[in-house]
This record gives sequence, structure tokens and C-alpha cells, in this order.
Amino acid sequence: MPISRADLARACDLALADDWEGAHTIVQADEDDRTSCWIHAVLHKIEGDVSNARYWYGRAGQFFESYPEPSVELRTIKATLTY
Repeated sequence: MPISRADLARACDLALADDWEGAHTIVQADEDDRTSCWIHAVLHKIEGDVSNARYWYGRAGQFFESYPEPSVELRTIKATLTY
């Protein structure tokens, strides 16, 4: 079942609140959704796992370098989910 926009927004909120594990659990539920992959990428960027982050950025059709600050990136993703 596809992941909901509300669940993805929740993953952003959890990541912004430093609940990496909670956010990671949500995005792992649908690894085919591009937004889920994008959040997954940001989580690995936060973790410092650059190669894994780059893998997920590729799956999301996004670029690792686009946002130097993960919190700004997460807020941007959440904004696209809640417009």
C-alpha cells in the first residue's frame, strides 16, 4: 500500500525533532515512493552516511548538494506535502 502524504509529513516532523529512528521506520514502509526516498536520503545525510544518502537521492530523483542544511530540506519536503 502506498505511503500517505500525512505519514511522510510526520516523518519530516520526527526527523526535525531528532527522532531519526521514528522517521526512518516510516520512510522504509514504501521504498518505491520518490518522496519517501527523498526523506530517506536526508536521514542518511543527517546520519553522515554519504554513500547511502547519495543512493537514496538517486532513487528520489534529487541531488545531495541541493540543500546543504538538512533541516531546511526537510521543511521544504514537508511544505510540498502539505500545500
